[in-house]
Amino acid sequence: MRTRTKVGIAILAVFLAGLVYLGVMAARHGFSAREKPSRLEQFLARHARKIATPAGAKTLKNVYQPTEENLASARHHFVEHCSTCHALDGGGNTVFGRNMYPKVPDLRDSETQKLTDGELYYIISNGVRFTGMPAFGGEDSPEEIWKLVLFIRRLPNLPPEELKEMERMATGAGEEPAGNRAPGHTDAPGAKPHKH
Repeated sequence: MRTRTKVGIAILAVFLAGLVYLGVMAARHGFSAREKPSRLEQFLARHARKIATPAGAKTLKNVYQPTEENLASARHHFVEHCSTCHALDGGGNTVFGRNMYPKVPDLRDSETQKLTDGELYYIISNGVRFTGMPAFGGEDSPEEIWKLVLFIRRLPNLPPEELKEMERMATGAGEEPAGNRAPGHTDAPGAKPHKH
């Protein structure tokens, strides 16, 4: 048998075994979002992110520098529009983040941080099917998204005083933190709410 045929049969066998496994799991547990994703599902979700990002996106470069002005803009945007799922610190420990299936990834984690700037930009702009990550390219400008990429890079080493500043932004005038507010809420005077 030729090598290509053997490889094709092996791939088909793995695919069919995966389908059988998912079928058995669904029959036993249903499709509840409360279940902890299996290792296979976690693997598939991580790889869905890779598959969803075209090769050309990996080489895109961020033209914005991590200046205080750019980071302040991104920090405010993150608090208002990203922290609902990803939490103020990027860890994903929010009502939505904990209860999504698969769980919202920790943006501070090496799995996220090892993505290129272009991959992060593409994911924010276009979303990732079957993971709960929506596409914000129609809502946010390319400039806003590139600045968010800068801020995501900062999350693993976010200074405590910066996190406190974000908590103040999130609570506004005694409101709930952004991670607990409805999507579209905004504190900025005269700002229009986003659809997300």
